[in-house]
Amino acid sequence: MGKRIISRRRGAGTGPYRSPSHRHHGAVYHTPPSVAGEGTVVSIAQAPGRTAPVATVRLPDGATAPVLATAGLATGDTVSVNTGPVGRGALLPLAEVPDGTLVSNIEVNPFDGGRLVRAAGTSALVVAHAGREVTLQLPSGVFKVFLATCRAQVGPIAGGGRLERPMIKAGKKVLAYRSLSRPAFKVRGVAMNPVNHPHGGGSHQHVGRPSTVSSGTWPGAKVGRFSRSQRRRRKGRGGGL
Repeated sequence: MGKRIISRRRGAGTGPYRSPSHRHHGAVYHTPPSVAGEGTVVSIAQAPGRTAPVATVRLPDGATAPVLATAGLATGDTVSVNTGPVGRGALLPLAEVPDGTLVSNIEVNPFDGGRLVRAAGTSALVVAHAGREVTLQLPSGVFKVFLATCRAQVGPIAGGGRLERPMIKAGKKVLAYRSLSRPAFKVRGVAMNPVNHPHGGGSHQHVGRPSTVSSGTWPGAKVGRFSRSQRRRRKGRGGGL
């Protein structure tokens, strides 16, 4: 009797497939809009489970809050919180950020805390302002329109170029990906035996069946590409389908 495929084993959320959340910094979102003024960066630390470092900022009311560190931010720097000049790491509404500025940690809806462009080294470009709307170019190249009241941090997220550093040892990659709750290595299904994977077996390594599966397939066979078939209406002669 073979083992369950890796996707089903991960679904149980046990042992090596669970992220050590006791070492995480917790949720990192924008400060409430009621807090306004200038804050001071107290410390910057690596955040297990995240690609970007987390900075601790002392707010104008004396409390501290974690924020995603932007590139070039250092301990002791002063950052604007919800109001103030446009500087490195400042948290401002998009209406106050001039065109051509790189921003990150963008809110999709006003005051939702930041949802887009949060990975290390990523940034979006402020393209244009038009009344109550601001157009941004996301890292994927797509242009997206946001409300001018949505907030964002000025500057790209710190930690750029992290993929250029080699792991050197397989063990370090396993430990690094364990914090992200991701598999460090993935064995191809065609390289397995038929008892271990639906794509396994055969005289040579091949899938041996359609690589696309429907959404109603039972979990043990739901492997391969989950893309749905694109049904397009084609006009034939006489306007038929």
